[in-house]
Amino acid sequence: MGVLLTTLEFLASLLLIFLLGFVSVTVLEAYRRRHTNAHVEAPAMFEDPESLKQVPCPDIVDPAEKYLSLIIPAYNEEYRLPGTLNETMNYLQQRAANDKSFSYEVVIVDDGSKDGTKRVAFDFVKKYGVDNVRVILLGKNHGKGEAIRKGMLHSRGELLLMLDADGATKVTDLEKLENQIHAIVRKDYHPGDSAAGEATFRISDIPIVAFGSRAHLEEKALATGFHLVVLLAAGPGIRDTQCGFKMFTRSAARKLFTNIRLKRWCFDVEIVFLCKWFGIPMLEISVNWSEIPGSKVNPLSIPNMLWELALMSVGYRTRIWKINS
Repeated sequence: MGVLLTTLEFLASLLLIFLLGFVSVTVLEAYRRRHTNAHVEAPAMFEDPESLKQVPCPDIVDPAEKYLSLIIPAYNEEYRLPGTLNETMNYLQQRAANDKSFSYEVVIVDDGSKDGTKRVAFDFVKKYGVDNVRVILLGKNHGKGEAIRKGMLHSRGELLLMLDADGATKVTDLEKLENQIHAIVRKDYHPGDSAAGEATFRISDIPIVAFGSRAHLEEKALATGFHLVVLLAAGPGIRDTQCGFKMFTRSAARKLFTNIRLKRWCFDVEIVFLCKWFGIPMLEISVNWSEIPGSKVNPLSIPNMLWELALMSVGYRTRIWKINS
């Protein structure tokens, strides 16, 4: 009996040491990241592959110059990216031909790819022009969250859509998100009686986020255990935080992506947390989704996700991470 008690005490001591160590490491890492909502080191310029001239990079604080920006993060997507870009450009060109007021840009963010992703992306810049397709090179791999953030901070649209390079969600589904944002604005926004109020109003001025959702495909798309952890970290409101198809008004993107610190898989959960902090309306809208071979998610992704959620909880709840308004 004495040996058993000694063994249990030893195991309990190890568990306590582990827990104390984990808490200490989490707090220290949260403190280290307190200022990492600043930009990563990447040139704030685009290169025109035809003229080789540098094109000034816009900033999210600037007024919108396009109606729609599509931000595509890409890491080693040499083979999946062309199909997605062809489908996306066909849709955008057809829409622009039917509606002369419609303007767009596609921003591809190469997150330190080691394959031919950069070459594929620049082929589309050459084909469609640097005004319509732009490439941001991060140099080294920072993570999907950082790639999305970089693209958002340097886009020109009134509405900004993030979508995955694999084309798992059809680009035409952006109209579902777009229409719901417009419906909310028409219902809740009243510019007043003056003609000046009507003239100066732009949808980019109203902070709203629309989340594409696979919740209607729950068995395929949502891991219940992870969803429970998300509820504990960010609270209820969005059932499918991880779908890579989300639309932001420019005002919402400005508030959110100047504050986000998580750089990999769980930045989506941080978006939900920050939306609640700022009181930004969140819409969850079902989209068509299909499994595409070549996913970057692997068994190590889950521990990394849980680690980021722990960091987020500690960072914000201890006020180590300050939120800029």
